[in-house]
Amino acid sequence: MARLMIAHVAAAAALALAGPALADADAAAGQKAFQGQCSTCHAVTPGTNKIGPSLSGVVARPAASVPGYKYSAAMMKSGLTWTAGELDIYLAAPKETVPGTKMTYAGVKDATKRSDIVAYLATLK
Repeated sequence: MARLMIAHVAAAAALALAGPALADADAAAGQKAFQGQCSTCHAVTPGTNKIGPSLSGVVARPAASVPGYKYSAAMMKSGLTWTAGELDIYLAAPKETVPGTKMTYAGVKDATKRSDIVAYLATLK
């Protein structure tokens, strides 16, 4: 748990430096990036789980709360709520942010692309 807190604090500090980038994000570019990098594992329609849970309505949703999806114990214990900032942190380094997550993706290292993806996710209801 201490490791999770350290990783989260470090990621939050990095996000604080990149915070203004979220305001300039491009949801249309994020949709394209999502389709190229995320759609194999995640659906955007409600109730459609794939390898990962549906991301419909993900912004402001508590982590590990999509019905019918089997989450890792680590994600269930994370206590996260998927704000734009939390999504940015997690998408930068999923395995470091939530050690033990089932998400095997290494992360979106490009801050602009990551912000665009988060902006796109915010459009999903």
